[in-house]
Amino acid sequence: MSGYHWGSLAVQDRVGVREHAVHVGRSITPYIRDVAAAFLELQPHLVVGAADAGGRLWASMLTGAPGFVRATGPDRIAVAGGVPVGDPLAEALATGGTRVGTISLDPRTRRRMRLNGTLEAAPGGFAVAAEQVFANCPKYLQKRQPVSLAAEGAGVVRRRDALTPDQERAVRAADTFFVATTAEADGADASHRGGMPGFVEVLSPTELVWPDYAGNTMFLTLGNLMADPRAGLLFPDWESGGLLQLSGRAEPEFGADGGRWVRFRVDAVVESAHPGRLRWSAPEYSPANPSHPALSAPPSSSGPHLGRTTR
Repeated sequence: MSGYHWGSLAVQDRVGVREHAVHVGRSITPYIRDVAAAFLELQPHLVVGAADAGGRLWASMLTGAPGFVRATGPDRIAVAGGVPVGDPLAEALATGGTRVGTISLDPRTRRRMRLNGTLEAAPGGFAVAAEQVFANCPKYLQKRQPVSLAAEGAGVVRRRDALTPDQERAVRAADTFFVATTAEADGADASHRGGMPGFVEVLSPTELVWPDYAGNTMFLTLGNLMADPRAGLLFPDWESGGLLQLSGRAEPEFGADGGRWVRFRVDAVVESAHPGRLRWSAPEYSPANPSHPALSAPPSSSGPHLGRTTR
């Protein structure tokens, strides 16, 4: 079995990587290996993607002392605490049955693992029953070291339906963001995107575009977007610990020369600076980052695209 739904298969066929993707897909399992369990217990962050009560997708970052995320069995993790008050996913992550995607990324070692499944509400936090567990390569991960915990913080400082000029500058300066996607019955997923500053282009206060760099050929994110355009983006400010969360809709686009992009339209914006957030050092950029961050992305929505289809 391939482990992929029709959206991922459509992109794999379009790019011509189906055979390789089937091979890579064998790494997706429903259980947590010992090495993955040990990795999780060392991490101070967990990024979670899910839909809120209104159906909007968001990606949120949870922070805690190492050990706040741990495997409690071969197919289950427990997460102590939760997202801060005011986070768009506060209600969803307190509700059993929520489909979630998680990614644990260690900037110190350029390692990451993903675990997708169903949330189980629990006192003082939550658990996730695993359905998909797998690791990704270190491509496009910037290396950083933890610096300090921030005691101060105003919580959610801004909610809008479009980016402010300062938020636009923050997006343009970003070398890392996380993206939450879903494919309805196939559950939620949270993934990472990285590159040199400028790899995310801001076309307007409500429209972003970024190149889809060569990866593991699974095309889980693009495949989900073929099935469901909802997406949530999370831009962490590593040095201040602030978070910029966007919810909206995204569409993969394919150029005749083989270039790929994702175009994202903003519906909602939440900016926050919560107490207890972790500050990190300036980055050591990944050697895999393309030197020219953007791939000449089409300036308007009229560019060539694959389009979503129905079964």
